[in-house]
Amino acid sequence: MRHPRSLALLFLPLVVLGCDAGPDDEPVPIDRAAAESAAEAIEAEELMTHVARLSSDAFGGRAPATPGEDSTVAYLTEQFRARGLQPGNPDGSWTQPLTLVGIRSEAEGSIQVDGRDIGLSYPDEFVAVSYRDGASVSVDGSEVVFVGYGVDAPEYEWDDYAGQDMSGKTLIMLVNDPPVRVEGDTAALDPHMFNGEAMTYYGRWTYKYDIGAEKGADAVIIVHETGPAGYPWGVVSGSWGGENFDIVSEGGGEPLKVEGWITREKAEELFAAAGHDFEELKAAARHRGFEPVPLGATADFAIDMTRRTVESRNVAAKVEGDTHPDEYIVYTAHWDHLGTDPSLTEDSIYNGAMDNATGTGGLLEVAEAFKALPEPPARSILFLAVTAEEQGLLGARYYAENPLYPLDRTLANINLDGLNIWGPTEDVVVVGYGSSSLEEVLRTYAGQQGRTLTPDPESEKGYYYRSDHFEFAKKGVPALYVDAGTRYRDRPEGWGEARMAQWTEEDYHQPSDEITDEWDLAGAVEDLRLLFLVGYDVAESETWPTWNEGNEFRATRQEMLGTR
Repeated sequence: MRHPRSLALLFLPLVVLGCDAGPDDEPVPIDRAAAESAAEAIEAEELMTHVARLSSDAFGGRAPATPGEDSTVAYLTEQFRARGLQPGNPDGSWTQPLTLVGIRSEAEGSIQVDGRDIGLSYPDEFVAVSYRDGASVSVDGSEVVFVGYGVDAPEYEWDDYAGQDMSGKTLIMLVNDPPVRVEGDTAALDPHMFNGEAMTYYGRWTYKYDIGAEKGADAVIIVHETGPAGYPWGVVSGSWGGENFDIVSEGGGEPLKVEGWITREKAEELFAAAGHDFEELKAAARHRGFEPVPLGATADFAIDMTRRTVESRNVAAKVEGDTHPDEYIVYTAHWDHLGTDPSLTEDSIYNGAMDNATGTGGLLEVAEAFKALPEPPARSILFLAVTAEEQGLLGARYYAENPLYPLDRTLANINLDGLNIWGPTEDVVVVGYGSSSLEEVLRTYAGQQGRTLTPDPESEKGYYYRSDHFEFAKKGVPALYVDAGTRYRDRPEGWGEARMAQWTEEDYHQPSDEITDEWDLAGAVEDLRLLFLVGYDVAESETWPTWNEGNEFRATRQEMLGTR
């Protein structure tokens, strides 16, 4: 029997969508002392032990379908079992299997304009893959058209295609979505267009390839720019130059023949050869009414593919609730990284210590905190370590499309990806700030830590669409994703942003993402304890989290819960 909760924390008035409170849904105040005591089970030393193990050379960079996956799955299963959790799959197992197709692409490309052959050096200037069936694919003499940001958004009355036929063409697109300026002000962004400073899904490369395929193009080539992309060219060439994965699925439209990137420098060369100024066309693309610009060029691409079908696994463990065991809060973290590159001579292993051995280790620590409670939470907690995030959120997408537990019984997703490794902060960065009522729960417990919430300072880079919570959000499940704060205690102003920028430039998706003497996991522990309290509050609350008014996922959630 559940004992009465005492010393109640603030009980937040969240709104229920499509779900009436029943006789058993009376508020149960949280036992603050018990919650805070359980949170202390999350410790820096133990977290470091997990990170060191998962990011060790013995795990080989944790790529899917490698011995590193076997080691990772075995370690996580062992750790969840040792903490007294139950297998997360209803069939009694600790994993959710999924089939992936691994594709290695050898790509060549060139563009002909005004009698000149502009070669595309792979992978220094150009990378490309193809997800078409077969051993090879080619594009010959395809007309090259600049389509601005490649966006077709009726709700903004924006159509970069202007109704023109794009069949068989090669489309050159800018990265991110249109930074539309306030009329009469060349500096300020219009907050009513594409979320102002924050990137929308129209800015994600996945959208750009999907819309290009929908328009009938043969190839979509995105112009890489470090600022709006959020990462240097080395990340693109490193990630796209190796083996890429996709989920084996049936149905759906035909993918593009060619999905690729070119450097900004190569784009400038191409545009100049075609008699255009890259910056001028880029500026024109920021305005409604932009129309596609044929470059008077043709493109040739040839891609040879080596395919293999592989099996991978999401790892799932749960703490069963004792009042509403059929309702869930899901914590996610991706266990995978980029594996090993034998062509690298000095250090060939992408250890992925921060990204994302920290989040995976954090998942184990939060699980330990839930098991440290004197009584189980009212609702069940699912801990989901997903595969193939680095390949396009594939493990999370597979779960969202094939959930172990119904999404209309899933209250929230809380995602752990790249924890704070540089010490305590005075704030908590919310990626996708203003999205859901989960932030009000977060604000309450952050305040009790003496901390405040801060919007993502780099919202224009679209981090909200680049981690596993996004697959839950697309299906309508309210999702929370926080990042390290920016105001580090006992550090000068701006130190956090500068340190993160340096890490992104030097270590993101590089073999150098390893534990160093600089690491201080006190901030990660503070964040994990905070997210544990948020999940526990949601598990105990009589009401369900909701998307805020105007959020793009609100209607999906309303439709989902309206069927119950």
